[in-house]
Amino acid sequence: MTWTQIYSPVGNLFISALVASIPVVVLLGLLAFFHVRAHLAALAGLALAMAVAIIIYGMPSQLALAAAANGAAFGLFPIGWIVLAAIFVYDITVETGQFEIIKQTIAGLADDRRIQTLLIAFSFGAFIEGAAGFGTPVAVSAAMLIGLGFRPLQAAGLSLIGNTAPVAFGALGTPILTLARVTGLPLEDLSAMVGRQLPFFSLLIPFWLIYAMAGRKGMIEVWPACLTSGASFAIAQYLISNYHGPWVVDIAGSIASIFSLVILLKFWRPRNTWRFAHETDQPRAVTGSLPAGVALRAWMPWIILSVLVFVWGMPQTRSFLNSFSQIEFVIPWLDKAVVRMPPVVSAPKPEEARFVFNWLSASGTALLITGLIAGTLLRLSPVKLLRIFIGTFLRARLSLLTIAAMMALGFTTRFGGLDSTMGLAFASTGWLFPFFSPLLGWLGVALTGSDTSSNVLFGNLQQVTAQQLGISPVLAAAANSSGGVMGKMIDAQSIVVASMATQQHGSEGVILRYVFFHSVALAALVGIFVMMQARLFPFMSP
Repeated sequence: MTWTQIYSPVGNLFISALVASIPVVVLLGLLAFFHVRAHLAALAGLALAMAVAIIIYGMPSQLALAAAANGAAFGLFPIGWIVLAAIFVYDITVETGQFEIIKQTIAGLADDRRIQTLLIAFSFGAFIEGAAGFGTPVAVSAAMLIGLGFRPLQAAGLSLIGNTAPVAFGALGTPILTLARVTGLPLEDLSAMVGRQLPFFSLLIPFWLIYAMAGRKGMIEVWPACLTSGASFAIAQYLISNYHGPWVVDIAGSIASIFSLVILLKFWRPRNTWRFAHETDQPRAVTGSLPAGVALRAWMPWIILSVLVFVWGMPQTRSFLNSFSQIEFVIPWLDKAVVRMPPVVSAPKPEEARFVFNWLSASGTALLITGLIAGTLLRLSPVKLLRIFIGTFLRARLSLLTIAAMMALGFTTRFGGLDSTMGLAFASTGWLFPFFSPLLGWLGVALTGSDTSSNVLFGNLQQVTAQQLGISPVLAAAANSSGGVMGKMIDAQSIVVASMATQQHGSEGVILRYVFFHSVALAALVGIFVMMQARLFPFMSP
């Protein structure tokens, strides 16, 4: 059975786009305004997506079911696997008491909550994004912040806002590498173009993050720290992306950011030590510096995590591990049964549907091995480690169901052509297209949960539309990835990962409301900036 996608099923593109948006609007509305538990909201959105695909778009029910099953499987692996393993590592550090020591070492470096947020949510999160991506940085950063005493909502929301600027170059440049394959545009040009867009926002995000957390006055008090962490990351991001390539942009930027901030703190401290309203007004006493061996032992799980995640993310490591462990399944009834049509693609293209079970090279496996090594070095017995893992799984089971349902919804809209309809509506904006081009990427990430997937979905559409309008195809394709990073904080996958990492299942709507304005505002700013690049500063395009 072969089915060809249609993009204007009711005869009008914009009305069709409104119909196609119903499942996502209902999902977000149930979460944000009706306080429906996330797994129920996700299942409701999935049911609506399948109904729209089958009844309005004419998608055969067999294909719709297969697409949903493919998405659910992807939600559980690798995404759910990453989050489960990351929380397992955190639980080990809590169980052994090492996280209390970590809190003391961070307090000794910076007792101010604003500085801690910059170090963990922005700089360290960028390192994990650069090495692994796919939800790992939000899970790790949120778990660390909540362990430091941040309330769950604050830990989740700040981790989501902080995990924006590095996303386009995440997982060793995977989104840009994928964008180059999809569009056929030169990789070095795409890397350079994104590197001429995002550094401005990398400089802005630390200020934005602290403003969202502590207000204008609180942000002004630590402007040297915001400038240092943002500028060092932005400079490295620009230089590496323009003169080397997309592979280690985030790794280099995050290391530069962390070291620059640590050096700054040796010569400068904020005048006032800022805390949340629920904390005591008096600074907590730091009882002298801890012995180096004690501090190293406490940080050992996170050091192992950083090393293993980086090694696992290297293409050579992945290729080696996949050579004898990867299993690939063709999705029955779905593989090459759905045909995408112009102008979404340049020529009719049957969509592949395969599930890759790369159980050994997956980032979640690196995190699990981290937990096993760290637990053993911390003298936990195998039985105790198993009990901790089972406890982690039991707490996370509903969140895993939610992630599976969210991804099933995303895959149904993708294979049903609903997302392409919404994309074509954005692409038909004519002279204003450079403004809406990043918003199309934002929509893609909000729907799929991945900048890589958004580039697969809309990268070619961006290129074709730009050529028709006389705009640089490299600019438009890069804008898809740059704008997409701002959608990362509101995509359903990230929201659920954040709620799961901070043990807030059932509070996904609260987290969504916390970050929604920031996502839309930042995406609009990217749109304005790309519009300026297209209309006022075309020389910025390679």
